[in-house]
Amino acid sequence: MEVLVASGIGLLTAVGVYLVLRRQTFPVIIGTVFLSYAVNLFLFATGRLTINRPPIYASGAAGYADPLPQALVLTAIVISFGMTALVVVLALRGFLETGSDSVEGDPSAVAGEDATVTTDLARP
Repeated sequence: MEVLVASGIGLLTAVGVYLVLRRQTFPVIIGTVFLSYAVNLFLFATGRLTINRPPIYASGAAGYADPLPQALVLTAIVISFGMTALVVVLALRGFLETGSDSVEGDPSAVAGEDATVTTDLARP
């Protein structure tokens, strides 16, 4: 089971890094989401992967799972949702202001896009 989880974390990290290195904002946002999922799984796996064990100590149970990584992952999920929403709104605002979703700020840098898109910097 550890090999499967480690492979999943590696795959999520690879996809996240690939998407973060793109030139457009939407793939960058999706890439950061994949990276946050990889980090969450890594944090969850640090508490040992156990099956059929309660997260709270019980007198009849043979053992228990460590609840600290689970609490950290739940907190990280909530924070990552909030940050993703903020970044999406900022990317949308940037797209509406500049007319391009290029990360570099140059509308002609996006492959296949017409370079005639102009930005109105004199607008108040």
